[in-house]
Amino acid sequence: MQRQQSAEIDSPAAPASNDDGQAMAPAAGEPFTVGTGFKALSLKHAMFGGLMDPLVMVDHYTMTEPTFGAHAHAGMSAVTVLFEDSKGAFNNRDSLGNDIDLQPGDLYWLNAGSGAVHDEKPVPGAVAHGLQMFVNLPARLKHRTPETLHVTADTMPLIESSGARVRVVLGQSNGLIGASSPALPMTILDAKIEPSGHFEHQVAAGHSQWIYAVKGSIELSDGTAFVTVKAGEALAARAMPDSAILTMRAHTDSHAVIVTGEPINEAFVQRGPFVMSTEAEIAEIEAAYREGRLGKLDSRQKPS
Repeated sequence: MQRQQSAEIDSPAAPASNDDGQAMAPAAGEPFTVGTGFKALSLKHAMFGGLMDPLVMVDHYTMTEPTFGAHAHAGMSAVTVLFEDSKGAFNNRDSLGNDIDLQPGDLYWLNAGSGAVHDEKPVPGAVAHGLQMFVNLPARLKHRTPETLHVTADTMPLIESSGARVRVVLGQSNGLIGASSPALPMTILDAKIEPSGHFEHQVAAGHSQWIYAVKGSIELSDGTAFVTVKAGEALAARAMPDSAILTMRAHTDSHAVIVTGEPINEAFVQRGPFVMSTEAEIAEIEAAYREGRLGKLDSRQKPS
């Protein structure tokens, strides 16, 4: 999705954290709307003092009509996770020749690399509800050939136990292995937990954690005290050298998303849909887009 054209530089400097130096207090998403068809809570890397790495930003959104139109991405991956309560199809087409109607519960990963153009929108009458993630790429991968990954909901492994129902959207958990990221290793879990239910996930060594409460209220612990994360809030924790057990429990019907991945620990510059290593690279990619060198949508595809 296209975003506001604000430039900012992130550095892996020491983040603000709690007393054990591993996690921040939960941060609440900022309301963000575009026109009449897009409403979101936006969570950005600056809110988490570097602990969100490799995520640059996440929008928890509802989209009911075409909003952004065709736009480009480069230097990062644009990842769409649709929740199961979405209604109807969410059309996604790009300059790689894909023209796919995503269904409720699907994942679509556009590893933009050196640059790609895409457009995504609900078909008439549809309601898309989910997360849109901007995932950073290390400098060595920012100029790679773009590629995509589509994971359908019916192929995602499902964990059901102890009052929890967890979809392995990407990566692995509890011995179940889902699709692999086309970029750096990452796990995405879509968890629904009943009152008094709980769920445990073994976080891989060297993976940071980012946990977002979609609905209800969840309590999280990695072996120390429990921290409460309410709907619309997220908690981030730094990567540790050893694996750890993340425990999640709820006292009311709750819905949360767990994202773990290898932090990149590199400074970057974001300007809207572009995430590059320097301001000079941002200027170069913007010029390439203006000149049509990042590709275009096939005119035979469905129009916006």
